[in-house]
Parts: sequence; structure tokens; C-alpha cells
Amino acid sequence: MAPSATGEPAPMHLPAASKASTITASVLHGPRDLRLERRTIEDPSIGELQIAVHTTGICGSDVSYYKKFANGDLCACMPLSLGHESSGTVVAIGPQVTGFNIGDRVALEVGVPCGQCGICRQGRYNLCKRMRFRSSAKSVPHYQGTLQERINHPAAWCHKLPDNISFDTAALLEPLSVAIHAVNRAKPTPGSTALVIGAGAVGLLTAAMARQSGCSTVTIADVDQGRVDFAIAKGFATHGYVVDRTASSPSSLYSPSSSGTSTPLDGVMTPASTLSVSSQFDYAKSLAADMLSLTSSSSPPPFLDDDEDDGVDVTFECTGKEVCMHTSLYATRPGGKVIMVGMGTPVQTLPMSVAHLREIDILGIFRYANTYATGIRLLCAREKLVAAGPGAGYVLPCLDDMVTHRFKGLENAHRAFELASRTVDPEGNLVLKVVIEA
Repeated sequence: MAPSATGEPAPMHLPAASKASTITASVLHGPRDLRLERRTIEDPSIGELQIAVHTTGICGSDVSYYKKFANGDLCACMPLSLGHESSGTVVAIGPQVTGFNIGDRVALEVGVPCGQCGICRQGRYNLCKRMRFRSSAKSVPHYQGTLQERINHPAAWCHKLPDNISFDTAALLEPLSVAIHAVNRAKPTPGSTALVIGAGAVGLLTAAMARQSGCSTVTIADVDQGRVDFAIAKGFATHGYVVDRTASSPSSLYSPSSSGTSTPLDGVMTPASTLSVSSQFDYAKSLAADMLSLTSSSSPPPFLDDDEDDGVDVTFECTGKEVCMHTSLYATRPGGKVIMVGMGTPVQTLPMSVAHLREIDILGIFRYANTYATGIRLLCAREKLVAAGPGAGYVLPCLDDMVTHRFKGLENAHRAFELASRTVDPEGNLVLKVVIEA
């Protein structure tokens, strides 16, 4: 569980009566129907802090809700404030909270589990069935997101920030946590090789964490040239591969509506669907071979076995696309691991015999647990490594550089979401992480 804010005896924060005030919030009422609304907020209750939200990054799941009022199988059934990659400042302290002062800068871990079930007691609170996660429609009533001027949030899930971590970087601790959790699940050994499919924010940070863990080569692949170039230029990955959008390939690679539907729901495979699936597998196998060729040696050193280049040790699939899962399995060496990071097509047809016969472990991840403190320590260590100069080892890239566009004021949330839906802005510049400052 997250560390409790303990320490000196708790000061008394007991107002005579709860005071309500009004705030502005950005609220989604339907597809692309964002409205500015006035809401009432009470004083923080027992165990809570009131946070003035400074920065919120727009995540892919937020964009999905914005476009469709749904994210995968989760459909919103009431107005919902979006946003869960957030940082801010403590402006009020509730009763029985210690370890915080007015003005403290914090990163918000926005998933709040029950803390009582067996899963929570095991420390895997991300899997809690009673988890409430801000900006998600999974719980009803929905747990409202952070695109509000102020929110009350449990102090146990507010992480104090050192002065050298900016509000932007603090907001990006959320996707960084996903990357940390993914690499923790993969457990790569020093000198391992890794492939990351998908160069969005989570893919980039997963690649960086793979390098941080000691992987000798980390290849990142994406359909967008700009994102791959960014990954290499900023040191997130050692190699980059751009998937040719114009090449002859299954439409499911780029069309979510067709992905995962080649096999009927009753499991009966028709000749036509067999041909379709076979074609997809052939394409994925070819794509995997091309990606592996970037790091394979035409004449391997004599101390390596002939099959040393037969795939990577770990593949992180960060898109959720069916054909990318196919590619992941074909790109992973016998005895390796495929980590499912991206959430996309819920029902997929996979070449399971590839995993079976090669003993490839397929591991899923869902959000994160026990990662924020690790992320903050890594960001603090980065400053020391930068100061130490060359030869200090791998230095985590500057997360501030991932923020490509900024919008000030909740009234500009609509513009921010429209831009976050694209990979380039009207001027042709890369769109990677869009943030909104409340």
C-alpha cells in the first residue's frame, strides 16, 4: 500500500462546521460534449487533503471517453470529469492528517482501493474489485477526474514532491508508474534485449525503464516517424523501427473496428476467417523479422549460439492492437516474455502455439501498484546522474521534454482533447503529451 502520512502528532483541523465553496470543472456529458460547470466542494474530510490541481496530462483513455463517452467496455452513464495524470498543491488539510503542510506540492495517485480485501492486503491493490479510479466509468457513481480547480483526495494517495520535480513531470509520474509496473512484472536481467511496440507516452517510458533496468538493447516500434525519432533522439530507446503505413498489411493494424473480429463469437472458424487469420499471422511474422533485423548481427560473435538472435528476451506490447500482439509473440525468443501493457481489442485471435511450443510467458498488467515512491526516487537520482556527467550510467530522459503542447485554463479543454487525438499539430509539429493547467 502507499505509505501513510505519519510522523508528529496530528494537528487539530476541526472547523466548527463544514464549509462549502464553488469551483469550476470541465465535465463530459457525451461524445465531444465538454461543458464548464460550477460545482460545490466541501472542506476535506477525515484523512483527506484538498488539492488545487495545477497540471493534468491527457491520456489515451481520456481521449477515448472524449470521443465515444466510453473506453473499451466501460461506458459512462453520467456526467464525468476526465483527467488522472495530475499534480497540484495542498490548500487545505482534513482532520487526522499528518505529514503535510499548506503549500506542499504533490503528485496524485488517483486509484483508491478499499484497503481491506485480500488483494489489498497482499499489496496488489491495483486489482482491488472495489477500486475507485478518477476519470473511469467503472465505478458508479463515477469517481470524478482531476480537470477541476480543486479536489479532495485521500492523503495516503498524495505523494510529496521534492523541489527539483516540476508539476509537468509530477503529472507524468502516472504513466511512468505504468512503465515501472510493466518492467517489474517482466523482471529483465542485466544485458537482456527488449522490444517495445507503441511509442506513445507509456511506450516511451516503458522503453526508458527497460534501459534503466539494464537491458542492453531496446528497440521501439511505431507507425509514426516523429515519435520513433523522438524516442531515439531523447534516449528512451537504443533502436527505432517505423512501420510502413502504406505496406500491404491486415486492416486490423490500423482499424480498431476490424481488430479481433476474425473469429466468430461461438469459436467456429470458417474457411474465410482461417485465410484472414493466416494472412495476419504471416504479416506479423514478417514484421517481427524486420524489427529483429535492426539489432541482429550478420556474423554473430563466436561466443554466441546460432540462435542467440532468435528474438528478444522481453516484448512490451503497448498498443492493445491484435496484430501487435501477433508481432510480439513472433518477435520473442524461446523462453522469453510478452508483457501486455496496452489495453485495446478485448477479444483477440492469437497464435497460441507460438507461445506454447516456445514457452513464451504472456503476462498482463493493469495500471500499477507501489510505484510512485520508486518513480520519485528515480527522478531524484536522475539529477545526480546528470550532475555527475558522462560515464555515470544510463540517465532517465527528462520527462518535461515529453510535454509538447500546453493549454491554460479549463475553458480550453475541448481544444486540448482535439489536439491530443492527433499525432501532429496544424503546423506539422509532433504531438506527444498534451497538458492542461487549471
